[in-house]
Amino acid sequence: MEKVLNYLGIARRAGFIVMGTDAVLDNLRFGKIKMIFVASDSSQATIEKVEKKGIYYHIPVIKKYSTDELSQALGTQNSKVIGLKDPGIKKAIKVELERGDL
Repeated sequence: MEKVLNYLGIARRAGFIVMGTDAVLDNLRFGKIKMIFVASDSSQATIEKVEKKGIYYHIPVIKKYSTDELSQALGTQNSKVIGLKDPGIKKAIKVELERGDL
């Protein structure tokens, strides 16, 4: 879990993060988003909306982290929907998730 959150922090500092439901979905339409994180404590409507778009665009949606965990990793407050734009960091995160580092 720590490594995935660390990668998100690195991505934020590098400018590869989009935050907010509307911003993530807009960037998703243009093919810029490679992976989406939705806080596990988001509203059910938000989770369903983002999941449907993720399925439609064939983008993985990760729901394993709370708002507090995501916010702390990014150095922000109330981060519920996060889009990752970098394919290299996506690959590293995917390896960690498959490894079971949750």
